[in-house]
Amino acid sequence: MASYRVFIKPSAGKELEAIDPRKERERVAERIRALAADPRPHGCEKLSGRSELYRVRVGRYRFVFSIDDSAAEIQVVKVGHRKEVYR
Repeated sequence: MASYRVFIKPSAGKELEAIDPRKERERVAERIRALAADPRPHGCEKLSGRSELYRVRVGRYRFVFSIDDSAAEIQVVKVGHRKEVYR
């Protein structure tokens, strides 16, 4: 399977850096890096109403991303607490 390139929008990068404690931030970052090898990991779900977006749960946090299979690219568009990420 080909490796995907993972891009993080600048706004999502700021949201990722705002996660505290550091241990939680590192867990989320590791799951984002793992998307390069497996773009649809176990627990990945499509968002209803937004056919191009997926989400992954990491404890209390979620990240939302899109997959472009033709270009082998993944773009992380939102990172945040489960209460706020879908707004």
